[in-house]
Amino acid sequence: MDEGKMDENEWGYHGEGNKSLVVAHAQRCVVLRFLKFPPSRKKTSEEIFQHLQNIVDFGKNVMKEFLGENYVHCGEVVQLPLEFVKQLCLKIQSERPESRCDKDLDTLSGYAMCLPNLTRLQTYHFAEHRPILCVEIKPKCGFIPFSSDVTHEMKHKVCRYCMHQHLKVATGKWKQISRYCPLDLYSGNKQRMHFALKSLLQEAQNNLKIFKNGELIYGCGDARSPVADWSELAHHLKPFFFPSNGLAGGPQCARAVVRELVRVVARVLLSGADKGCPLMFLVGKNTPECSGLPKGCLLYKTLQVQMLDLLDIEGLYPLYNRVEQYLEEFPEERKRLQIDGPYDETFYQKLLDLSTEDDGTVAFALTKVQQYRVAMTAKDCSIMIALSPCLQDTSSDQRPVVLSSRSRFTFSVSVLDLDLKPYESIPHQYKLDGKIVNYYSKTVRAKDDVMMSTRFKESDDCTLVLHKV
Repeated sequence: MDEGKMDENEWGYHGEGNKSLVVAHAQRCVVLRFLKFPPSRKKTSEEIFQHLQNIVDFGKNVMKEFLGENYVHCGEVVQLPLEFVKQLCLKIQSERPESRCDKDLDTLSGYAMCLPNLTRLQTYHFAEHRPILCVEIKPKCGFIPFSSDVTHEMKHKVCRYCMHQHLKVATGKWKQISRYCPLDLYSGNKQRMHFALKSLLQEAQNNLKIFKNGELIYGCGDARSPVADWSELAHHLKPFFFPSNGLAGGPQCARAVVRELVRVVARVLLSGADKGCPLMFLVGKNTPECSGLPKGCLLYKTLQVQMLDLLDIEGLYPLYNRVEQYLEEFPEERKRLQIDGPYDETFYQKLLDLSTEDDGTVAFALTKVQQYRVAMTAKDCSIMIALSPCLQDTSSDQRPVVLSSRSRFTFSVSVLDLDLKPYESIPHQYKLDGKIVNYYSKTVRAKDDVMMSTRFKESDDCTLVLHKV
């Protein structure tokens, strides 16, 4: 990319999260990712460069080692003309969701990350003329806490995602509770995985998006977004799954198209043999092996990294306080402890120590804190599945292929949102955990008090036939 010849008209708004905003190039398969900050918060150009470089280094030296190089795309830090950034910011402002405009795009440093556009197949530098479908899934945490430090019995029965749903609906974040449960998706059982994916399609929230040729066609950003419309989705997807056009419209068509999409996505999620670092968990029955997932697939590897949360936030928080107390006494040690980086080989190697015997040292506490941060990153990552119908002559195409009833697709799978979770967020996570569990326990007790039917009560539990722990 020639940073000296940048034209804002060649770039378009692609999406944004809490901390960054992404624009995509119209012809080339690349995106630029800019940091966002509240208007009151000012950072120097050097701080912003280091922040972005830390993201690149963490992806390259840690997540690529755990998940495998084919799944992780680290990108690079680039410096752009300030005038280009300012004009780009003005161009895209009207497309930004109102709920995200509380933070401003960084227009002062000129630094951004240049990354591949993961809504495209990851083997081409330029946008292809053949149609491309991309499904983005944020699967969330795929296991029930196994730590003996857990004090709330409910946490051993109901997964974090399902409990959090009740609080999110109560506070107006979402309109209704999703039937999606991460334990289904991570189960490796096709029936449960299909149920999970259909539930995501019914109530996408911010856990599922679908792109067609790089444009968002399905998925909502907040509670104000319109209700999911399967008939409109089927209109977009029908040419992919029923290319001969032998399917009539209506609800039956929508169901058939969604069923094909679900089957193909599940097959892709269960595929793959990219090598990543195997973690040897010695925690009894609570291992990734018990999930039923094939060891080579991305979900299995993601679950492995999530399970670096060995102690749960309840067991981790006292160790965080131990590190904090040490830093208060010796603030100059923060750099040596690598809390803010560098995220290098030394940092990665320390993550492989899976012992849970506390020897009372700061070193032990720090290792568990860093493992927790990495685990939380894996719990919040997104999986991007790009699908493109096979051309007639695919003999020279080395990419993997997945079959549907009437079509064949080449596909690529990538992981997104792999920024290391901040050390400073741990107290917030501890408070939020208590809030989620207490609210869920209160609502379940309230339902018990009014003698709800057994069937209705159990539908909120992750220990259903479909939610077997």
